[in-house]
Amino acid sequence: MRAITYSTPGGPEVLAWTEVPDPSPGPGEVLIEVAATAVNRADIVQRRGYYPPPPGASDILGLECSGTVAALGEGAEGWSVGDRVCALLAGGGYAELVTAPATQLLPVPDGVDLHAAAALPEVACTVWSNLVMIGGMRAGQLVLIHGGGGGIGTHAIQVAVALGATVVTTAGSAGKLAACRELGAAVTVNYKEEDFVTAVAATGRGADLILDNMGAAYLGRNIDALAMDGQLCVIGMQGGRVGELDLGTLVAKRGRVFATGLRGRPATGPSGKAEIVSAVTEQLWPMIADGRVRPVVHTELPITDAAAGQLLLDSPVTVGKVVLAVR
Repeated sequence: MRAITYSTPGGPEVLAWTEVPDPSPGPGEVLIEVAATAVNRADIVQRRGYYPPPPGASDILGLECSGTVAALGEGAEGWSVGDRVCALLAGGGYAELVTAPATQLLPVPDGVDLHAAAALPEVACTVWSNLVMIGGMRAGQLVLIHGGGGGIGTHAIQVAVALGATVVTTAGSAGKLAACRELGAAVTVNYKEEDFVTAVAATGRGADLILDNMGAAYLGRNIDALAMDGQLCVIGMQGGRVGELDLGTLVAKRGRVFATGLRGRPATGPSGKAEIVSAVTEQLWPMIADGRVRPVVHTELPITDAAAGQLLLDSPVTVGKVVLAVR
């Protein structure tokens, strides 16, 4: 088969479409003929040499894909050859074939194009596991979502609104802010010009739940923006790994800070991916089928243009996900 590979860490120019050995499904795994994959920031960090795959995972980039089931490994249950699926991966999506645990496959939601479905697994599992399964997001809450114009942000806004929450979101361009409002955000903040703590305070209340992709750079201000009994969920470190936390403020607000990752979770068992995928399929997929939540795809490029697709991730005009078509 062919896949995107790189021989040395570096810029997007190191990526090449080359021949590699075909994977074969192990026990409990499914072989997927990939139709499309999608670009995630983790792909870029891995390409630069800073985010190695978990032990046993493919070193090929790609944390999600869509396609059709091509073969079943011993003991793989719940799927048949020919099924249209999308999948949450620990790696390997930038290729013509990929294997995944059967428990990490999801059916393509009703009404969603096969290629667009490649943009769903990573954002859906990240948002649902953090905001709903851990954060307990519910109707009536005020939710602050950072990076509202990105893949996770555009999905999180829709899920929060569908569950009856009021959304405040940050983004860095007029186009992204307009898109966030179209998706249902009640308050939008240009983080280059405005202070999100002030914007949250102007609503007359604090944020019950914050979804943060910045990490250290926003830590103190996120705590300032929290409501009493509020929760801060950190899912990214684009603003650094080490920050200073005023525990006095956190204690006074009875606040909670938690941080999670998705890629390194075990396939099954406590905190495993299987539990998250099952919850997403049962509870979130109906929202997609009835149109309350939809995949937001900025553009689709051929897999051979993966370098260009990764560059688009930081473009001020890119809203939502970049999909890479494999076949």
